[in-house]
Amino acid sequence: MLTETSDDQLDATARIARDLIRFDTTNYGGGKSNGEADAAEYVSAYLTGLGLSPEMFESEPGRVSVIARVEGSDRSKPALVVHGHTDVVPAQPDNWSVDPFGGVVKDGMLWGRGAVDMKNMDAMMLTALEDILGAGKQPSRDLVIAFFADEEAGGVLGSGYLVRDHPELFAGATEAISEVGGYSVTLNGTRAYLLQTGEKALVWVKLIARGTASHGSHVMRNNAVTKLAEAVAIVGRREWPVRLTDTTTELLGELARILEVDPQKVGPDEIALATGTTSRFIQASLRTTTNPTALTAGYKHNVIPDTAEALIDIRTLPGEEDAVLAELAELVGPDIEIVVLHRDIGLETAFSGPLVEAMTAALGTHDPGAPVLPYMLSGGTDNKALSLLGIKGYGFAPLKLPPELDFPAMFHGVDERVPLDALVFGRRVLGDLLLDY
Repeated sequence: MLTETSDDQLDATARIARDLIRFDTTNYGGGKSNGEADAAEYVSAYLTGLGLSPEMFESEPGRVSVIARVEGSDRSKPALVVHGHTDVVPAQPDNWSVDPFGGVVKDGMLWGRGAVDMKNMDAMMLTALEDILGAGKQPSRDLVIAFFADEEAGGVLGSGYLVRDHPELFAGATEAISEVGGYSVTLNGTRAYLLQTGEKALVWVKLIARGTASHGSHVMRNNAVTKLAEAVAIVGRREWPVRLTDTTTELLGELARILEVDPQKVGPDEIALATGTTSRFIQASLRTTTNPTALTAGYKHNVIPDTAEALIDIRTLPGEEDAVLAELAELVGPDIEIVVLHRDIGLETAFSGPLVEAMTAALGTHDPGAPVLPYMLSGGTDNKALSLLGIKGYGFAPLKLPPELDFPAMFHGVDERVPLDALVFGRRVLGDLLLDY
């Protein structure tokens, strides 16, 4: 039985996230997008209502990012960038049980595209600031509050544009926090939190096969579609070897302790799989992945096309990009052209230092005794662009989640949703961090 939640029962964080979901900010990639302008206007108005002076930056028509600076009580401290993005990936309504842009609240959860990636964090940022500024308080250091456009297409028109053309916005900042970290996982009956201290590199490529155009009834051994299909199968089935970094080595050691297994006897993949649904994130952080994601060829059933193309989403461990591209070329052979459409760096930051300690302490205040573990994100965030300014980025969108929720499946998945009480938890944890750090 589905149960609805009325507006007056909703925390402001849920109401804001719901409102943001109702702006269809779908980013299809390749320059095609519904744009972030409406969501940016909403966020800007909210920040203005808090007494701030946000600025909006339009890199292309409709592609709008919002930046505001909150003055800290100690201007000698380096500034902290707190950032989210307002664009989302596409959703196919026929696959969903609710309208993906309806901002539906039911069964104790907020449903919709962006509920997890990442309009929940956008809302948490706004309400955490409201708690601080509304109480007449001031954060310990300057905060650069950013809501970026275009993250789901690599950030070229959002964080990348601002870092390149307006680096002064981030003056004095040395660290940043954003999405896909600080959320809870349940391991062997123990609730723990994964704090993101690294992310894999990103390489998006197109494979192009060429052949001879002809009638579909002919004998054709120079068939572009056949060539492409063979190349795609080889790439998609490639089993890349495990290579541990400092982050994944530390994570696996802690997971082995919590799961009560001997890491000398149980391999990295086995430890990752023992984490249940969390293994979607963890297993992918142990190796490179090369996943085919789109195919394009032909225009009529009885015409053999002379060209066929495929998109491959490559995520390598930091520093392995060139080696993986070289191996990819060997895998597909000389007849297949490889075009790099977008490339971005990998990141890895030590699980230590004052900010890590502050994030861990904030979680500990609201969930005492729960261990906090480092992990490497298999995807990427706008921290990549900020790193070009020397800003160290972490994933910290704190959420206390029920063990039965398959949280990794929510990212770009069908029926994306987040528990309402997790949003309240995140607001409080984030508020403590922003006030005291």
